[in-house]
Amino acid sequence: MSRYLAPTKIGLLALIELYAEGAVPNDATIPVLNFITSQLLDSSLASPPVNPAERWKKAETTIKLTVSVNHFEELLGSFAAADGLPGRRLWDRFLEKLWGIDSLHILHEFFHQLPNLLARTKAELRELAERGEQPPSGVLFSRNSPFGLFVRRSHLEFSRLQFNQVAELWKMFVRYRQPTAGYWRRRNPHHGRYSFDSVLLADQHEWRDQTDEVAVAAYGNMLLMGDEDMPPSVSTDDIENLLEFQIEQVQNYGTRVPPAIRDQFQKLQKSSRTIPSLSHYLSFCDSWRSGDFPGSFDYLHRYFDYTLQSRDRLFYQYALLNLGIVQSEFGCHREAVATMLEAITTAKENRDTMCLNFALNWFSHFARFHPNLIKEIGDSSMLGSGKESLVFLRAKAKEMGMWILWISALLSEARLGLSSGESVSTVMESMVRSSHLIVEKNAKTMIGPQLSLSIVLWDRLGMAVMSTMTCEVFHRCHARSSVLDDQLKLTCRMAGLLAGKGKYDDAFAKLEGTNINSLRSAKHDQYWHLYRGLIKLRRDLHHNNLESAEALLSQLLQNGPDDIDADMLSTIDTLHIDALISRQDFDAAFTKVERLISDLRETNTDVSQRIRLLLLKVQLFDCTGRPEKGFTLAMRAASMAWRARLVTLLWQAIGALANILNCLGEFAGAERLLVALLPRCLETDMVYMAGTLYSLLADARIGLVSEMKAHRESAAEQAKMMGKVHKALDSAFKCFSAVEDMNKQCEVMAKKATLFKVEGDYLRADSCADTYLGLWQEELARR
Repeated sequence: MSRYLAPTKIGLLALIELYAEGAVPNDATIPVLNFITSQLLDSSLASPPVNPAERWKKAETTIKLTVSVNHFEELLGSFAAADGLPGRRLWDRFLEKLWGIDSLHILHEFFHQLPNLLARTKAELRELAERGEQPPSGVLFSRNSPFGLFVRRSHLEFSRLQFNQVAELWKMFVRYRQPTAGYWRRRNPHHGRYSFDSVLLADQHEWRDQTDEVAVAAYGNMLLMGDEDMPPSVSTDDIENLLEFQIEQVQNYGTRVPPAIRDQFQKLQKSSRTIPSLSHYLSFCDSWRSGDFPGSFDYLHRYFDYTLQSRDRLFYQYALLNLGIVQSEFGCHREAVATMLEAITTAKENRDTMCLNFALNWFSHFARFHPNLIKEIGDSSMLGSGKESLVFLRAKAKEMGMWILWISALLSEARLGLSSGESVSTVMESMVRSSHLIVEKNAKTMIGPQLSLSIVLWDRLGMAVMSTMTCEVFHRCHARSSVLDDQLKLTCRMAGLLAGKGKYDDAFAKLEGTNINSLRSAKHDQYWHLYRGLIKLRRDLHHNNLESAEALLSQLLQNGPDDIDADMLSTIDTLHIDALISRQDFDAAFTKVERLISDLRETNTDVSQRIRLLLLKVQLFDCTGRPEKGFTLAMRAASMAWRARLVTLLWQAIGALANILNCLGEFAGAERLLVALLPRCLETDMVYMAGTLYSLLADARIGLVSEMKAHRESAAEQAKMMGKVHKALDSAFKCFSAVEDMNKQCEVMAKKATLFKVEGDYLRADSCADTYLGLWQEELARR
């Protein structure tokens, strides 16, 4: 097998010759040039792929081109030849070129005349002028152009081949071209049985019956084999290019190789005499993504065993880096920390700043999700605090021109600022700097993390419209060039925003629209199922379907901090507490909240999680009939949320304060708080919280009505205030209906029925009672 040349390369050279001769019509020029450049370069002249399936089109085209010459027909068969002869297509001219190479001697001539396609150098032009010859005219390729480089290398590689290698290349070409023999025979009736080799054709009259024996002696049993029995004609360069392309796609987008392309590539690899060491790395990536920890560990060792044989310990730190990442992915976090520390030490010894920066970046991300493990090694290592590491990492990445790492460090600084409740302006400064770098350095793969952090910032500032818009912008403009992790997380984020508005069916449809091939990765499939389970769990809790909710919780609670990230774990814990409250198991709920708060005191966790736990504790006091005990906690939560600009949690904390004021009889103060709060709350698109605030507003106004009666104010004023009560209850019912919360809807209907009964309007009271019963009957029928 040739190192570089293969029948596919001969076909591309023939197509380039046709273009140089002017045989390609104008309407076929762009498709033909795009086809050739896509095989010679890493990118094509066409627009970037729109969907993930098109990313693998180059590999699929290369494999098809290597396996069969008929793939050329898919491109050339639809265009007429430039000579304008009726019924003559560009495919016919291409076959004329291929079948014109009808002997080993002509194959030599074909490669020896390739330099004629190149533009002459100044020295060659002077020599032509001295001999009185005219310089060549027509289409000539610059020696440094993509076509020129390909022609020059093909000519050089052919000149380096020994005779047996040239003979093997000729046999491979004859076998590659043979499927077109039937079509060529129909177009050229003079084409005979031995026309594939002019030597056999010319001497068959002399050899007569022995011609077949000569053909078998020259070509072996190749001519007797069917197309399905023939191994593909592939060069080592083709195998390596396909390997590099697949690894690049896997690393850039985080997906696995599609099964069809993987199977076709394995067939090509079996026909290769040598197996590049990169194939073990590709197998490692595939095993890693599929969730096969022993297999990925084995392939990783194989790959670095082969590379270390020739490169000593030059890449040892990268083996440790990959091993640490894999161990972390499969939940072996203590082993991953130890491996990564060894990678940092080795990188320092080898003065490999690039590997050192990558390892430090991994540690900065790992510390956010597993602060306990980092705290254990904090005193014994020289890594420093998270902020110090990020500052060092940002400076080194800038110094070495590692733009992706520089952007990642800036985003990590912004994320750390958000979690610790720092100034929003400082966070925005880091985000603007990273955005500038993304645009300036065209770092498309970092747009996903940038927009993800933007969504977190808009959510914390209570600007739900900006969060939704950012998700839409990503999916419409940037999803095709982003890593699969970012695509999946932002898809789930969009589904979460829809579920928060009560659009559960749209949320599930958004999740179901995820590309099936992307879910072949074990990590992505787990994340997708977890998020889908969270949305379903929230819906079941709103429907008071506790049996289904507990079945989901029993599965979700099996995931510990080593399996999923801290944000999703916090959401599961919050929903678990909500389920305990729905079961009225307040002791268990209170115990869990206290345990979570004590755990947070030991780690520097996100401030939003601490505020949520304080508000859950306030809610538990309210559920047990002692809301005034949560006054201090609600004030502390409101103060922390105000300092950190956590607007959504701030409104929730103020709503809790208004509820306490209602219980203390301070109805006027509660109403003033809620009237000022509700317009801002509606901007956050948190429908359930808006319904709760409307319900509290109705309670405050009912209290004001009772005070009016005590002070014997006019009946008109009391009726006006009672109208406001009903209006608030109607708004609350509308919000709770949107999120399908059965208990709250029934609670609002019960309040309305009681009020109408007190007012003496028994008809409306009966209507509210019927609505109450209808809701429960509908829920029972749905189950």
